[in-house]
Amino acid sequence: MTVKRALISVSNKKDLVPFVKELTALGIEVISTGGTNKLLQENGVETIGISDVTGFPEIMDGRLKTLHPNIHGGLLAVRDNEKHMAQLNEHGITPIDLVVVNLYPFKETISKQDVTFAEAIENIDIGGPGMLRASAKNHQDVTVLVDPADYESVLQQIKETGAVTAEKNRELAAKVFRHTAAYDALIADYLTAYVGETEPEQYTVTYEKKQSLRYGENPHQEAAFYQSAFPSAGSISKAKQLHGKELSYNNIKDADAALQILREFTGPAAVAVKHMNPCGAGTGATIKEAYTKAYEADPTSIFGGIVALNREVTKETAEMLHEIFLEIVIAPSFASDALQILTSKKNIRLLTVDVDAPESKEKQLTSVQGGLLVQDTDTLKLDDAKISIPTKREPTEQEWEDLKLAWNIVKHVKSNAIVLAKDNMTVGVGAGQMNRVGSAKIAIEQAGEKATGSALGSDAFFPMPDTVEEAAKAGVTAIIQPGGSIRDEESIKKADEYGIAMVFTGVRHFKH
Repeated sequence: MTVKRALISVSNKKDLVPFVKELTALGIEVISTGGTNKLLQENGVETIGISDVTGFPEIMDGRLKTLHPNIHGGLLAVRDNEKHMAQLNEHGITPIDLVVVNLYPFKETISKQDVTFAEAIENIDIGGPGMLRASAKNHQDVTVLVDPADYESVLQQIKETGAVTAEKNRELAAKVFRHTAAYDALIADYLTAYVGETEPEQYTVTYEKKQSLRYGENPHQEAAFYQSAFPSAGSISKAKQLHGKELSYNNIKDADAALQILREFTGPAAVAVKHMNPCGAGTGATIKEAYTKAYEADPTSIFGGIVALNREVTKETAEMLHEIFLEIVIAPSFASDALQILTSKKNIRLLTVDVDAPESKEKQLTSVQGGLLVQDTDTLKLDDAKISIPTKREPTEQEWEDLKLAWNIVKHVKSNAIVLAKDNMTVGVGAGQMNRVGSAKIAIEQAGEKATGSALGSDAFFPMPDTVEEAAKAGVTAIIQPGGSIRDEESIKKADEYGIAMVFTGVRHFKH
C-alpha cells in the first residue's frame, strides 16, 4: 500500500525533523499534534494540525485530541474491505498509512525523586497507546513507528517502492505491542506499589535488553541480559566495564552473587566467588589485608574466580590480584597505577560499581517450568535478629567477630550450608549437600588445622547433634545457628559438653 498520509505525535523527538522532511519531500502529507506540530513548523515542515482533521479543538490541557473517528477510522479501516472503505467515504475520513508515535515520558517522570502522584498520573498517555494499538492491529495496511532507530529502514523502503513490506510492518507491529506492554507494566507497578498491594492477582514486569550474550550457562544455550526499568545503582546492571572481554552469562550471575555478599560489610572487605558460592572472604584494616585473607581462605578455588572489593583497588592490592588468573575484579574504583598493572592482562574484566548505593528493594524473581516465584530479597542482618545464647559459655570478643563473618557469608552459600571463620576470614565452606553434617565435614576438611579455634555458621538449625559433634572434634569453639529444632536441647548439651559457645538467631537463611 503506497504511503500517502502520515500522523506524527512524539515525546521523544530524536532525529524527527530530518525524517519528516524526507517524508514530505516524497509528497507524503503530514498530520501532527501539539508540541510535535510546533517543532515541525518551526523547522519549515508543512503540516496539518490535528484539529483540522478532527474538526474539534485540543481540550483538557491536551488530554483529548486524537480520540476521534476521523483519526481512528483512518487507522483501522481495512483497505481491501469494500464496506470499510465505503464508510470512510461516507463520513469523509481519509486513510492514514504511516503512524509515528511515542509516549509521554512516564518512566522518566516517576524516576524523579520529588515526583508527586498527580504528576505521575498526568504523564500516563491515553491517546498515544490508542493510536499505536489501532495501527499495529491494522499493520497489513498501516506502518507504525515507535522507535527512532527504525526511521532509516522504513524511509529507505518508501523511497524505493513507495510502500513498506508486509514483513517489515509485522516486525514493527510486534515492537509496538512490546512497547505498550512495557509502558503499561510500569504504570501497573507504580500504582500497585502506591496502594500497597503486595500480592496482586497478576504480576506484570518489564525488562529492557542490555546486551546479547555469546551463550548461556553452556554453549548450546542462547541467552541475553535484560535489566529492570530502574536498576539499583549498586547492581551488576549498572556496573561500568573498564577493561577485558565481554561478560558472559555465568560471569553476570557470579558477579551478582559477589556484589550481594559484599553488601554485608561496611569495613574493608573482599569476597571471592566461584560458581555462585563464596570460596573465600576476609575483612581487615585495609583492602589489601582483606583481600589477602580472602585469597588465603582458599587459594585453590579462587583461581579462575571473581573477586569483589568494597574499597578502591590500590597498587599493592593490584599486584597481588595480578599474580593469579581471575575472570573479574569488581571494585568501586581502581587507582591509576593499579589499573595499569591489571590491564596488562588482555582478558581480565575490570568493573566499577557503586558498592555504597542503598540496598535494592526489588523483589527476587525465580523462574520455574511454567511459572515464576516471587519473594522479598533476603536482606535481614544480624542486628535484626533476636540473639540468644543457650549454652553455658558466651563467645569471646574474637569469636563474636568470626561468628558475624560466618553468619554474613553462610546466607549466600547454597543450602545446606556451613561456613567456618577464623581471625576475620573464612577457612572452610561446605555448600549444597543433602544433609547438614555432610556440609560440615566438607568445611572442616577444607579448613584443616585452621578449624581449631574457628567459629561455625549454619544457614538452618541442627536437626540432631551430629554437626556439633563433628565441629567439636575439629576444634570449633563457637557456633551460630537459627535454633528452633525440636532437638535443640541435644545440640546445646553437646556444645556444653565440649565447651562450645552457641548463639541462636531465630533466623533461617536457606538459599536454594
